Amino acid sequence: MGVTGQGWQIADGPEPYGGDEDSAAVLRTVGKVVKMWRERAGMTQAELAAAIGYSEEQVSSVERGRRAPKAPFLEAADRVLGTGGMITGLHKDVEEARYPKKVRDLAKLEAEAVEVCAYANTVIHGLLQTPEYARALYGMRRPLFTEDEVEQLVAARLARQEIFSRQPAPVFSFVLEEVTLRRPLGGRMVMRKQLEHLLRIGQLRNVEIQVMPTNRDDHAGLAGSLQLLKLRNGDTVGHNEVQLISRLISDPKETQVLEIRYGIIRAQALTPRESLAFIEKALGET
Repeated sequence: MGVTGQGWQIADGPEPYGGDEDSAAVLRTVGKVVKMWRERAGMTQAELAAAIGYSEEQVSSVERGRRAPKAPFLEAADRVLGTGGMITGLHKDVEEARYPKKVRDLAKLEAEAVEVCAYANTVIHGLLQTPEYARALYGMRRPLFTEDEVEQLVAARLARQEIFSRQPAPVFSFVLEEVTLRRPLGGRMVMRKQLEHLLRIGQLRNVEIQVMPTNRDDHAGLAGSLQLLKLRNGDTVGHNEVQLISRLISDPKETQVLEIRYGIIRAQALTPRESLAFIEKALGET
């Protein structure tokens, strides 16, 4: 896979949101399909709007590809226009178009992975986050996201987690800094749910979660968080980030360095069994 290093903003913490031409093309296509079926039914925009319970302006915006229709809109239009599921079937494409391109691209790489290895040193890794925890992170971003942007980003993060139900299932290895379990981002109840979620995910046969205790006097991960994706074709792609810069790494010499570091990080961390006990203890103290 020809992946080159580039400045991506796909961090597990809050990062800027931005649209792209691919998303716009999807929305324009969806709009054309809705318009085609409306005209085939001999209805005006105003008549369709009244029939499905939306404003004429909303219908017009969808048909022009200026608005991403949500599921209730598509379901109502499908029912009124009698498309037999044609319009409802566009929902998945529309939802993916709402996600930032950088998130979609990362999800595509993760979908090709047979093994995912990740070290997280400031927040719980994105693939392990609960909706409440992710929402809290995006709510802390400065400058502020709008409420719509927060919801789009949370939805995108949760969509990435579909990788856990993929068959054949990839192998996952996560190392989390102790501080990610102790810092009550979002408040006590949000953190309790997050820790409970980690305990559930950690029971899966293809998932290993390890904790790096703060009191370690030797640490190979001080250069920052990292992620390694081992792909079906045998390639390995790395990802690391610092503030506003996220970078994909495909140079074999560089991914080799990350693999060496991650191997040492895993050896320095608690074992998976010790780590689940540690998380359970942290839950009891939260």
